[in-house]
Amino acid sequence: MKKLAVIYWSGTGNTEQMAVAVADGAKSNAGVSVELIAVNNANKNSVIEADAVALGCPSMGDEVLEETEMEPFVTTLQAAELTGKPLALFGSYGWGDGQWMRDWEERMKGLGAQLVADGLIVQESPDEQGLGQCKELGAKLAQAAVK
Repeated sequence: MKKLAVIYWSGTGNTEQMAVAVADGAKSNAGVSVELIAVNNANKNSVIEADAVALGCPSMGDEVLEETEMEPFVTTLQAAELTGKPLALFGSYGWGDGQWMRDWEERMKGLGAQLVADGLIVQESPDEQGLGQCKELGAKLAQAAVK
C-alpha cells in the first residue's frame, strides 16, 4: 500500500478544513494509506517516507507562507526528498491574488517535485464547492501515488 502525507498549518481552521477534505479525497483510493499531520508534528521523514505529499498553508502577511512553523519546515526540504515525488499544494487566503501560491509552486518545482495540479486556493473559509475541490485534489494525488 502506498503512503500519502497531508501536512498543513492552520491559524483559523480554514486550511485545516481543507486538509481534512484533501485527506478524505485521497482515502477514496483503496491503494493508499493517508496520514493527516499538523506541521508542528511533521519532520523530513514525514516527506521522505511518503509516496506522495500534500502541503497546506494559508497566505500570511504580504502573501507569504506562515513564518514560524510552515516556512521553517518547507526550508528543510531538499531536492533529494522531493525529486519526482507527487505533490499537491493548497491553502486559504483573505486578500491578494494568490502570489504566495505561485511562488510556492515555483519553489517546489525547483526542488524537483511533480505537482499533480495547480495549487488550490480558497478565499476565507471553504464552502461546499471548495471542499469538493479539495477532495478532488486529494483523489488526484492518491492516483499519482499508486502509478
